[in-house]
Amino acid sequence: MSSAAQANGGQHPARPVPGPPGRGVPAPPGGSPLRVDPSTLRPAPGAAPGSGGLGPLPPSTPPQQHLPVVEETSAGGVVVRPAADGETGPQAAVIVRRNRAGRLEWCLPKGHLEGEETPQQAAVREVHEETGIVGEIRTTLGVIDYWFSGETRRVHKVVHHYLLRMTGGTLTVEGDPDGEAEDAFWVPVDELAERLSYPNEQKLAVVARQLLARTPGLTLPGSAQ
Repeated sequence: MSSAAQANGGQHPARPVPGPPGRGVPAPPGGSPLRVDPSTLRPAPGAAPGSGGLGPLPPSTPPQQHLPVVEETSAGGVVVRPAADGETGPQAAVIVRRNRAGRLEWCLPKGHLEGEETPQQAAVREVHEETGIVGEIRTTLGVIDYWFSGETRRVHKVVHHYLLRMTGGTLTVEGDPDGEAEDAFWVPVDELAERLSYPNEQKLAVVARQLLARTPGLTLPGSAQ
């Protein structure tokens, strides 16, 4: 259990700063577009108002700088478990970390591919390292791609996201080898979009919510969809 949870009598504290998305929370570098099938962003017939319907953002334009370009690939996603007693609906694991400005941000677990890993293998490993949760991939959520620049290079970053179901483990950040995650929390999937700090991850949360609304069995053992 984290020190923050111990100080609160074993209960995780309320959501820390940064506050609601859009109020001082930095957007991902490059205004990253989310590449998903637009049909997955529309609620099924009869769905409750406010259940989604977002469309993908237009393609971004790489920064016009005369620097060498480096391609980077990462993977991660939304790992979920069924509701426990007293909870409403499936729960998703998120991490809390600090950005370069020192502000707290709520994010989905993710990280770079290592060696000969596939994006799927990296997503399972990164989720486990950053949240302590062992998961299996059930389906693809989408791909975020954006650009950012350093002093000596431009980086084109591609991040693959998946929906995973929990198969074991305990929620903790103690296994994060980079020490970037300060804490981890279970968040109701219905609230996930408003909790996450970045717009493109909010869109992924909408996709996950719609998939689970249509196919609740994705949180249970079975073949991938």
